[in-house]
Amino acid sequence: MRKLLLLFIVLTTGVLFIARLFYLQVYDTSAAVLSESNAIKQQYEIPQRGRIYDRYGKLLVSNQPSYDLMAIPREIKPFDTLKLCSLLNIDKEKLVKQLNKAIHYSPRHPSVIVPTMSQEEFAYLGEQMRKFEGFFIQKRSLRDYQIDFGANFLGYIQEVHQGIIDKQPYYISGDLIGRQGVEQKYEELLRGKKGIKYLQKDRFNRVIGPYKEGTLDQEPEEGKNIYLTIDSELQKYGEELMQGKRGGIVAIEPSTGEILALVAAPNYDPALMVGRERSKNYSKLDNDSIAKPLYDRALLGEYAPGSPFKALTGLIALQEGAIGLDDRVYCNGGMRYGRGKPFGCHHHKSPVQMIDGIAYSCNAYFGTAYLNTLNKYDTPQEGIAAWQGHLKSFGLGDFMGYDLPIGRPGFIPGESYYNKIHDYPNRRWGSAATISNSIGQGEVALTPMQMAHFTATIANRGWFYRPHIIKKIEGQDTIPSQFEQKNYTTIDAKHFEPVIQGLNDVYNYGTAANLKIPGIDISGKTGTAENYAKINGVTTQLTDHSTFVAFAPKDNPKIAIAIFVENGYWGSRYGGRIASLMIEKYINREVSRKDLEQWILTHTLEEEYAKPLSGKPFRINDGKKMVGQFLLENNQGK
Repeated sequence: MRKLLLLFIVLTTGVLFIARLFYLQVYDTSAAVLSESNAIKQQYEIPQRGRIYDRYGKLLVSNQPSYDLMAIPREIKPFDTLKLCSLLNIDKEKLVKQLNKAIHYSPRHPSVIVPTMSQEEFAYLGEQMRKFEGFFIQKRSLRDYQIDFGANFLGYIQEVHQGIIDKQPYYISGDLIGRQGVEQKYEELLRGKKGIKYLQKDRFNRVIGPYKEGTLDQEPEEGKNIYLTIDSELQKYGEELMQGKRGGIVAIEPSTGEILALVAAPNYDPALMVGRERSKNYSKLDNDSIAKPLYDRALLGEYAPGSPFKALTGLIALQEGAIGLDDRVYCNGGMRYGRGKPFGCHHHKSPVQMIDGIAYSCNAYFGTAYLNTLNKYDTPQEGIAAWQGHLKSFGLGDFMGYDLPIGRPGFIPGESYYNKIHDYPNRRWGSAATISNSIGQGEVALTPMQMAHFTATIANRGWFYRPHIIKKIEGQDTIPSQFEQKNYTTIDAKHFEPVIQGLNDVYNYGTAANLKIPGIDISGKTGTAENYAKINGVTTQLTDHSTFVAFAPKDNPKIAIAIFVENGYWGSRYGGRIASLMIEKYINREVSRKDLEQWILTHTLEEEYAKPLSGKPFRINDGKKMVGQFLLENNQGK
């Protein structure tokens, strides 16, 4: 019986072993098995990356041929290293370093030794390749930029590193991947699908033909072409206007949420991120810690929005019934609140109602409207929570879900924030302690993207689509569904009309009256954002920022825009001029206000940025930073 059992075990084991070998040899053609086979060589075919167009079909980014010298370490035979280095125009140390890196990655799989060779280099080296066994040339495509602007939203492509390879099995050493901008966001669409050929080798390691007559080979699939919402001419114009300045411009089509322009200043030529010099150029840009050309201020810069925020203060007060359109507020150079503290304002016609309050940018009016809003509740905590809730319905204090890989949420303070900084309940705080919020100062912080977005929402009378940069994907009828969903704020539509009239009167007789564009009915708001920094531990007031928001036309608006210029003094000096020019450029496709254009193109802030960090010391009440860094506006459009 024991002999039979032993025989049975031996026979069963033998049958299973033979069956497994038969399966592996005949049926199992998985990539994993084939990749580990010494008799089979994998040869990848890199597809053309998808092209990128603007909203009108203008080509922005295409492809150009490039060639990589590849090597499979275990197949390399002794060769003349000096000869190869001479052909490649590299030193021996670099070649050895790349070969060691390839061995570390995988002895069996191909690695890039010298990337992005030109057509001339390829032709010269190709004749000599038979002398270097284990090396081969792989053709790929690099980006070919048709424009010298827009780097911040286009992004770039670079070679994958080991961390990406470990997380995403699609990529192997030497592959390229999109980084930043739409190249990163829409990487899977743009990259296409690699093709692969399995080649049979003989016992001398020579290729003798396709494995299984090529039945397992896969053809490459080209990447999808994508169309952006960007108006490339408007984008180019915006970058020209921002030469010598730092800040951001965001323009949105209110009816769709499509981003028309996304200007980050300073910017750089996207062609710098192509070819062998890419790494050197990137390091140079990254090391510029002063101008920060790689820092997208339009999406990452969080600033006090200044007076444009007053439109939101007015809308919330109307919705809460905290102030009426006929209610008048007296302003004699400001107002007093709390224990008689001053809340400054420039001198203008007084008393003012809602519409004039916007047109003249009256701090006293909006300080009153804000306090009335919070004080209608039993506690300041309830009041600030209600105020915060309305603002969040505009998408503020959040990333808003746009289709770009970077961004900042801004900050809309609420009850938990103020309870913490005031050590509540050990110390009580009142609504007056937060009054600077009313004019877009204090703790409120928004990005230029968020400022353009709330302006578009006001232009729409209370609804919006999420901002997005994708307009069309080749072969698809729709864009991602989140960009086709209509969203509504908590403010009733009826309250928008008087606020919009006030914004329109900013151009009619208010702080932007000198910025009118013939034939275009613009509504907007100038703003000056106070600028503070800690220098040697002392809170110091620096040159103010210039802010401006606008939309046009007043009815059925086609464009909403936000401008933020760092250290630009006051709203109409830089921000207002740029906004008017951008609006006219988009609507009329040309500019008639050559006086505004000439001034902007010939004035820069480079001398301002070159100044040492110094300024007017700012004394904080009670030795701690409190809300209430007051905005003192003047008649020059603040």
